[in-house]
Amino acid sequence: MQSKNWLKHGLMGVAVLVFSTSAFAYDGTNCKEPGNCWEPKPGFPEKIAGSKYDPKHDPVELSKQARKAIKAMNERNAKRVANLKETGQFKYDVK
Repeated sequence: MQSKNWLKHGLMGVAVLVFSTSAFAYDGTNCKEPGNCWEPKPGFPEKIAGSKYDPKHDPVELSKQARKAIKAMNERNAKRVANLKETGQFKYDVK
């Protein structure tokens, strides 16, 4: 019985040692400051605008989508306020 415990503790110690050394082994980041460790892949441009990575969003289309979203939000809020005035309780999900 005692030999099984010794074996179990020995294997546990080896596992802890292996995982702790592998955590300290990786040093592939170059941090500009603590917590700011993002770095681009090789070949990624410094400026995205005008490169092949530029998404080229149409400002008119984005504005149209924003207006639709704001209009829908205002309509939902109006329904919530109307429901609050009728029932006296605020309900988030009003149909």
